[in-house]
Amino acid sequence: MTAQLPEPSPRPAAPSELRASHDDREAVVERLRDAAAEGRIDLDELDARLEQALTSKTYAELAVLTADLPQLNSSENRPPLVLKGGMSGASRGPGRWEVPGRVVAHGGWGGVKLDFSRVQCRLTEIAVEAYGEAAGVTVVIPDAWAADTSGMDPGIGGLTDRTTPDRLPGTPLIRLTGSGGVSGVVIRHPSRWERRKLRSNPTDQI
Repeated sequence: MTAQLPEPSPRPAAPSELRASHDDREAVVERLRDAAAEGRIDLDELDARLEQALTSKTYAELAVLTADLPQLNSSENRPPLVLKGGMSGASRGPGRWEVPGRVVAHGGWGGVKLDFSRVQCRLTEIAVEAYGEAAGVTVVIPDAWAADTSGMDPGIGGLTDRTTPDRLPGTPLIRLTGSGGVSGVVIRHPSRWERRKLRSNPTDQI
C-alpha cells in the first residue's frame, strides 16, 4: 500500500493580505475623520472612504484609503513651532492646529498664549520651552492632559501650575521647560469662560 503524502501547506499570506480587525478598521475611520477636519478631504469623499473602510477585509484594502494622507508620526518630524510675543503679542489656538513635537514660546513685550484645548494629537509627549521675559507666557491644556514642570526655572516672575495630575490614557504629556523671566509662565486648564466658549462653538477651527 502506497503511503499518502501530506498535502502541501498553503502559501503564507503577505502582510498586506492579512485580515483586518475591527480595531484596524476603526483606526482608519478615525484617521479619515481627522483628515476631513483638517481640510484634506471633503465630506463627500469622507463618506465614500468611510464606507470602504467599514467593509474592508484586508490591510491592503485599508492602506489604499489613507495612502495619500500624511503619516501619523509626521508631527514628530515637523520643525519646532516658535512663537515670539514681540511688541504686540502672539498666540496659537484655541482652534484646531497641527502640533509638532516641540514648541518654543518667547513672551517678549506682548506676551504669548499657547492653547491646546481643541487640538487632536497622537504624540505621547510635547516639549514646550516657555520664556516669560517681559510679558509672560500662558499655556492652556485640556482637562485630560497633564504637565511635568519639574524642568522649569521659575525666574523672577515664577511658575504658576494650575493643572491636575489626572491624565487619560493616550493623551500627551506636556513637558515644560524654560524660564519664567520677569513676568512668569502660567500653565492651566481652560477657565470657566473658555469652557463656555468651547461648548458654544464645538467645531471652531482656525
